[in-house]
Amino acid sequence: MNKRVAVLGAGPMGLAAAYELVNQGYKPVIFEADDRVGGMTAAFDFSGMKIERYYHFHCTSDSGFLQILEELGIAEKMHWTETKMAYWYRGKLQPWGNPIALLKFDGLSLISKIRYGLFAFLCTKRNDWRPLDKVNAKEWVMRWVGPQAYEVMWQRLFEYKFHDFTDNLSAAWIWSRIRRLGRSRYNLFKEKLGYLENGSQTLLDAMVCHIEAGGGQIRLESPVTEVHIRDGSVHAVESDGLLETFDRVVSTIPLPFVPRLIPDLPASVLDAYRSVNNIAVVCVIVKLARPLSGNFWVNINDPDMDIPGLVEYTNLQSLGEHVVYVPYYLPGDHPSFAQPDEWFKERVCGYLKVINPELTEQDIIDVRSSRYRFAQPICEPGFSEKLPPVELPVKGLWVADTSYYYPEDRGISESIDLGRKLASMVTAC
Repeated sequence: MNKRVAVLGAGPMGLAAAYELVNQGYKPVIFEADDRVGGMTAAFDFSGMKIERYYHFHCTSDSGFLQILEELGIAEKMHWTETKMAYWYRGKLQPWGNPIALLKFDGLSLISKIRYGLFAFLCTKRNDWRPLDKVNAKEWVMRWVGPQAYEVMWQRLFEYKFHDFTDNLSAAWIWSRIRRLGRSRYNLFKEKLGYLENGSQTLLDAMVCHIEAGGGQIRLESPVTEVHIRDGSVHAVESDGLLETFDRVVSTIPLPFVPRLIPDLPASVLDAYRSVNNIAVVCVIVKLARPLSGNFWVNINDPDMDIPGLVEYTNLQSLGEHVVYVPYYLPGDHPSFAQPDEWFKERVCGYLKVINPELTEQDIIDVRSSRYRFAQPICEPGFSEKLPPVELPVKGLWVADTSYYYPEDRGISESIDLGRKLASMVTAC
């Protein structure tokens, strides 16, 4: 119990690992490069409104998330809302997400609609992902829904979310996204999503309080420069030019950073980390004086818009003014990722005015943007066999990031589950 444990990264996964370690009597030290905890769930001041840099929502199946709310005594701050979804297609917003909307959708033949509905229904009923692990997602979707529905409903979403990786994605990974949303419903006709009062910051604050009350430390603006290994075991963590001895290290930072921070790992492990591809994101956040639409989620298929969709967050949680998130997903080496923030902001404001012609410049109160280089790992067929084990062939070292949620998509609940699992591995040694 006197063993010293370091946790790298204070996102939800790192905080969950530290939370569980404290529960087991340890006093972990968390190293975080940012000036705040939370990673992609961290909040910022949006001209007087505290809001997350990247949007998050919760589904009824997010058991790990809901459980920790209960443990922390903040479950009453969780609320559920009936939300709506739409497609921007053929120059108009078309309702989406239920059988009636599917039947009325302008752009699909009747047979395409039937095939699409059957595909979505069976995805929500499937439980075993393993038969889809090595199946190509594009081919799988097209085989089920047909070329017309794929072109209308999926092609641009894939291309603007995954770009050059579109033709090499795991069907299991895509299926898990469909199932998660499909199962978070009141019934076939009504979707139900959840939010925390004051956003993810409510959970982050509660976790930080719990960790610090249990003797844990959270060191902000303290990037780790190297994890030192000696005689096959973790020896020390180097940060801010100081070397500090630890018996156990849990890394939750993005895998692409690991070869630089832990260079003494076996070459095969380092190569495996380097082989994981990631998509970056530039997320534009717009505060409006009037609603954009009545939808929470809008998928976009428009040759004049280079975005896969947008989220009108205030149709999930009322915030007074109207907030819209518009993500640009881009490979890190894509020329557009190097564009200044103003380039993205200008394009997004133009798109919003097309979707709602009543919007004027006076309706746009504020526009911000955030960018994250390693926002989304790319999971190709057979991804489950690609990653090294979480427990590495170095005594006292565990490494994971959002890649290890596979086949689930990245999410707060998955972070909590995996963080607690990492802590259990530490305490079992």
